[in-house]
Amino acid sequence: MRIVAAAVALFLIAAEPLPAPDAPLPDPAQEARAQALFEEIRCVVCQHESIADSPAGLAADVRAEVRGRIAAGATDDQIRAGLVERWGDFVLFRPPFDPGTLLLWLGPLALLLAGAALALLRARKATVEPAPLTPAEETALAKILKADRLRHEAAADTPDDGR
Repeated sequence: MRIVAAAVALFLIAAEPLPAPDAPLPDPAQEARAQALFEEIRCVVCQHESIADSPAGLAADVRAEVRGRIAAGATDDQIRAGLVERWGDFVLFRPPFDPGTLLLWLGPLALLLAGAALALLRARKATVEPAPLTPAEETALAKILKADRLRHEAAADTPDDGR
């Protein structure tokens, strides 16, 4: 029991403290800009969430930094550039289209085209001409067709009694 209590205590000590609540900007237009930027910026701790949705302390710090830079008069591009300088293109959910991110932007298209080309090549290769029938197979087929034709002719000659 003491071991469990010690483990829980260690966990609680090591847990990240909750960030202070965000203080929105007094100007509604500036706060709207900040909120829009929050959705574009990836939390580098969570990696799959924007800083708008992340409960991480670092995300709260970045939100405060973005608000501070907006209040200081920085443009959205200047704020993005500062974050990219600090954490790289990864911090943006929509990284810029440049030589460094070319594979990121064109990779999925290249894989799709390569898959389509491979499927087309396999489909062309899979079309095989059927081998001609042997004389024994031709004779058996002729018998089957003749029997089928006779059956259809017999059915056509049968009078319809209204049933």
